[in-house]
Amino acid sequence: MKATIFRKPTDDEIRVLEAAGNRADDWSAVEVADGFDPSQVTGCRLHGVVRLGRNVTLRNSEITNYEICDGATVENVMELACRHESRFGNGVKVATMNENEGRCVTICEGLTAQEGYIAAAYRHRTKTVERLTAMAEAVADSRRSNVGRIGEGSRISGARIIREVNFGRNVTVDGCSILQNGTVGDDSFIGVDVKAYDFITARGARIDNGTIIERCFIGESVIMDKGFSASESLFFANSHCENGEAASIFAGPYTVSHHKSTLLIAGMFSFFNAGSGSNQSNHLFKSGAVHQAVHLRGCKFASGAYIMSPAIEAPFTMVLGHHSRHHDIADLPYSYLIENNGRSMLIPGANLTSYGTVRDIEKWPKRDKRIDKSDTINFEEYNPYITGKLIRGLNILNRLQEENPVTELYGYNKIFIKAANLRRGIKLYNKCIVAALGAMLRDGRPSDLDGRGEWVDLSGQFITKSALNDMLDAVDSGETGTLGELDRRLKEFAAHYADRAYSWAFDTLAKIIGHTPDAEEVKDTITSGENIHASLRAITDDDRRKDCSIEMSVGYGIDCDTLDERELDYKAVRGLE
Repeated sequence: MKATIFRKPTDDEIRVLEAAGNRADDWSAVEVADGFDPSQVTGCRLHGVVRLGRNVTLRNSEITNYEICDGATVENVMELACRHESRFGNGVKVATMNENEGRCVTICEGLTAQEGYIAAAYRHRTKTVERLTAMAEAVADSRRSNVGRIGEGSRISGARIIREVNFGRNVTVDGCSILQNGTVGDDSFIGVDVKAYDFITARGARIDNGTIIERCFIGESVIMDKGFSASESLFFANSHCENGEAASIFAGPYTVSHHKSTLLIAGMFSFFNAGSGSNQSNHLFKSGAVHQAVHLRGCKFASGAYIMSPAIEAPFTMVLGHHSRHHDIADLPYSYLIENNGRSMLIPGANLTSYGTVRDIEKWPKRDKRIDKSDTINFEEYNPYITGKLIRGLNILNRLQEENPVTELYGYNKIFIKAANLRRGIKLYNKCIVAALGAMLRDGRPSDLDGRGEWVDLSGQFITKSALNDMLDAVDSGETGTLGELDRRLKEFAAHYADRAYSWAFDTLAKIIGHTPDAEEVKDTITSGENIHASLRAITDDDRRKDCSIEMSVGYGIDCDTLDERELDYKAVRGLE
């Protein structure tokens, strides 16, 4: 877009402005664009450098050192000021995951979940972290200015104090209390009584109703509402947080906390749901607030669930009850972690039979509200990352059984597994592995792309460790010199994900059967995978039917005279046939 050319206001324009109750410390410091309409400015006080674009509307506001772009509106703002040189939230260091600042991430406009993850989690790569920090600082320095900016088509109204904040295009601010040292991305909304300090929001973020944020990055299409408070935290694509509190968390895509009394401290989350009253805390202060917990993709906390850091759960783990023994169950996905008589009991694979898991996997892509899609997200149910964990989990369960085939209770990394649950877990893991291999062989194609080896979940993106290390080596050497270049390389890998997943599945199948599979064996695996997937879906469909059965109609039709009437009320409310 061509830059707007500004000029000094004419004497006639100044007379119209002053007649409408406007005052300036120095009219020679005010600049306007051709097409500026002075009749659209009333009751304002202008201090320092003020630039006014075409078709701007200003009402009853005090403005200091701001450029207000074409079509923007500022009305009833007590203070809109850029008081000194600022980077507008860029370059702020956020103590994510570790309250003791051991994993600080330097935030900047355009930061992605993948870049944030590497900067926070890869502290073993000192050079990489230093280079990523320098890249973020370069972005921050490029935003340095003595003049704030309100983008085209934005509307700022009813605000009390706005200091050193840049606004993108088509932003709406309505009734905020204070915004200070920040950047508000295009199409974002900032609502009533919001207080925000040292922050950045990406495109389409919504912060409303008394929410308080301090030293935070709010990613694309993230919603924060109903008095949620957050400090020292990163929130990425489509996360939605209300009522509760977060401190020093890395909230990957689709991190959800809707209820009061949820307290999330010093942890990493993604595709996560916090039940009411759930608490992931860091209370071991012998050496300070240094501990953290990691809840891998798809974990859920039931109401009242509690985990004391440090701890880690595998993908799609459901947590119920209190757990304070610092478990490590990273390689036992799709499990239930339940408190029983003070013990942490694991039911391996239980979530593979739950319709809730299927519903979650299917709903996430449907709820993607983003336009830019800056965070790279793989939604695939069957993927090398989780399947690799299933294989390792299967080996763990088999080893436990072989070491003690007659016991009724197995211990593993601070949790316990009943023998019956272990045996069932082995069967479920075996089934899911075949279903996953079949799906990856079906959806990808043979190619020169190498997907062999271990994969990681880079806060939403599945990628091989080897490819990621190559990318980070390029960062260390200076071959990759900007965050934008790193993001492009990550997206290039994602564009060929299916074929790399095929490579991994083909190699894994070869290891299982002891030789290179031929075309017929690949075809048989695909067919077996589809059949097992269908059988697993039959189990989860049955789980859904139980949840929708007439036995669950207790409390419906409260004034009905017959069971038939109650059933009609139940089905009408639930939307059942």
